[in-house]
Amino acid sequence: MPTFATLAVFIPTMFFISITPGMCMTLAMTLGLKIGLRRTMWMMLGEVCGVAIVAVSAVMGAAAIMLNYPTLFVWFKWIGGLYLIYLGCKMFWVSRRVSLTAEQDLTLSRYALISQGFLTAIANPKGWAFMLSILPPFINGTQPITFQLLSLVIIIMLSEFICMLIYATGGKGLKTLLNQGNNIRWMNGISGTLLIGVGVWLALS
Repeated sequence: MPTFATLAVFIPTMFFISITPGMCMTLAMTLGLKIGLRRTMWMMLGEVCGVAIVAVSAVMGAAAIMLNYPTLFVWFKWIGGLYLIYLGCKMFWVSRRVSLTAEQDLTLSRYALISQGFLTAIANPKGWAFMLSILPPFINGTQPITFQLLSLVIIIMLSEFICMLIYATGGKGLKTLLNQGNNIRWMNGISGTLLIGVGVWLALS
């Protein structure tokens, strides 16, 4: 199991990453407005399953490197930390607005909604980049990986689901709030600062 200190850093980091507007959150908001929360949950199911697969794949690939090439893993950790710092700086300075211009088919079946969420998570390059950068350094190589990975993946899935639920239920009100004044800039600023801090912590730990 991850230590309390690890969880204390990992949980808020994942929440701020998840809550920041992106492909999956915008999709949840769009579907929530057009087909309702109940049907949007089928998309959420596909999305969290896709995110779990991305997370497990990222960690297993990194675990193989860690076991066979420990020195290379140290470099990998530094690169991951520097990448998080880069993303944090970029997020801190760049302001993005949420767009709901995409039209969704109101007759989508449950299978289509699950597939849409799953493919959105799997095909999101930023999702892969985040998982490859964030997850491996939180894994303690001296302890069994299975339970550590299971705990972190469950946290990721819960974080993604809660944030999509917020976006899907918030609808127009949340869109208006995010697009008002500097609200989205403040959110990006908080998320960016946190990513910079975590990047420094991961690189030096």
